[in-house]
Amino acid sequence: MSTVPAAAQVLAILRYLAAQAGPVPAAAISRDVQLPRSTTYHLLDTLAREGFVVHLPEERRYGLGVSAFELGSGYSRQAPFQRLARVPLAKLVDRTGHNAHLAVLHGREVIYVIEERAPGRSPLVTEVGVRLPAHLTASGRALLAGLPQAQVRALFPDASAFVMRNEFGPGSPSALRNLLVEVRRRGYATEDGEITPGFASVAAAVLDHTAHPIAGVAVTFPAEDVDPDQQVEIAKQVARTAAEVTRRVGGVTDPARVPGRGTSPTR
Repeated sequence: MSTVPAAAQVLAILRYLAAQAGPVPAAAISRDVQLPRSTTYHLLDTLAREGFVVHLPEERRYGLGVSAFELGSGYSRQAPFQRLARVPLAKLVDRTGHNAHLAVLHGREVIYVIEERAPGRSPLVTEVGVRLPAHLTASGRALLAGLPQAQVRALFPDASAFVMRNEFGPGSPSALRNLLVEVRRRGYATEDGEITPGFASVAAAVLDHTAHPIAGVAVTFPAEDVDPDQQVEIAKQVARTAAEVTRRVGGVTDPARVPGRGTSPTR
């Protein structure tokens, strides 16, 4: 499929501005996005007229405008992410026979945005809108394992950042660090009885176009009903679903192929 150069350049500028902590000079945009200076100014002028970029003349800098905010608001209203993920999640339930859910990271917690319940299975605490400690859930661990180490340290700087539900789980930065190393090695995350006694979960992360983890796909099941071999098979199905959702949202399924990233998600 062919690419429209001007459209690609505009999107590159908007993505760059969205990633900055504040407005930036045009020269920085030109340099970092690798565009000729004249092209950068022409595109910024057009974006400013349409409200996607705002020019701060006193500071000689550019930032995102109101139209960019409206785009983000429209995305939230339409909830396309949940719509794209719901069918793969329902198929995951059909393949495993257990409840499945999708969660996103919010600070040190995960928020559940989709729950697909298997026929005959009991409801869980992972209903839509519920928040749980990220370091105790399989979904949260899958997401944390894909973050830069510095970000994980900022979220969990010391023992006071850790809360427990059933006296299980990591209670210190070093314990969490070791747990996340194992998640990366294995390729999926687990928890057993740390949220609800008698229930276990496995999860894998959904990635965006930069290989950043944006959601966790998980299946929860009665621990006594699933032996180790069956858990590995469920984990394969969860990883398959996470990869499918990643493709649907335009993410990358091989983080090592993203420029600037190696094989390790810890950066």
